[in-house]
Amino acid sequence: MPHADASLVPASIQTKAEFWQHVYSQLEAMLGGGERHWVSNLSNASSLLYHSLLSFPVHFGSDGSKAVNWCGDNLGFYIHSQYFPRPLIQAAGEIRVDAERLLLGPFCGKPACQFINVAPGKARGVCADAYMQRKTTVVPNVGLYPGHIACDSETKSEIVCPLVLNSGDSVIALGVLDLDCLAEGGFDNDDRVGLERIASLVVKACDW
Repeated sequence: MPHADASLVPASIQTKAEFWQHVYSQLEAMLGGGERHWVSNLSNASSLLYHSLLSFPVHFGSDGSKAVNWCGDNLGFYIHSQYFPRPLIQAAGEIRVDAERLLLGPFCGKPACQFINVAPGKARGVCADAYMQRKTTVVPNVGLYPGHIACDSETKSEIVCPLVLNSGDSVIALGVLDLDCLAEGGFDNDDRVGLERIASLVVKACDW
C-alpha cells in the first residue's frame, strides 16, 4: 500500500476509540520497516496523525469549528534539545551549553513556537507542564490555563502527551506530542488513551 494511503479513514469507523485504534495500526505498520531515527519516524507520525484527523469528519474535520490545526504547534512534537545534532563550537569559538528547553520537531500545520523553556523555575505552558510532570495534560479552554503559550490565537483547546522512555529504573522524558484544536473541549478521554498509545509506540520505534 502506498504510504499516503495510510491516512485514509474507512467510513465504517464511527467512534473516537475506533479511530485511534485504526491510526495506531497504520502507524505501527509504517514504523515497522526498521528505520529508527526519530526525525524520520516522528515526521511520518505527524503527517499520519494530521491527515487522519482531517479525514475523520465524525469528530474532526475542516469545517472550521472542529479542525485540529496542527500536528506539532497544531499537531506535532517538541523534543528536548539534547537529542538534536549540535556543534560543539559556536561561531565565536565558545563551547556551547544547551539550555533546558524543548525544540520544535516534526509537525504539520501553521508556523509554531520554536522552543519551550523547561528549566526548573522557568517552565510554563501546557507542553512544559506535561513534560515536567510526565503526565498527559488535557485543556478544554486554553484561555483559562495559567501560563498558556499562544502559538496560534485561534486555538481553543489542547492536549499534550509526554514522550517517556523507561530505561531500567530510570524514567526519561524525551519531549511531548502536542495537538491543538479550534473548538473548546476538542479532546476527551478517548483522545488521551489513543494518543498515549501512539506516544509510547513512537518512543519504542526510535533510537534516542
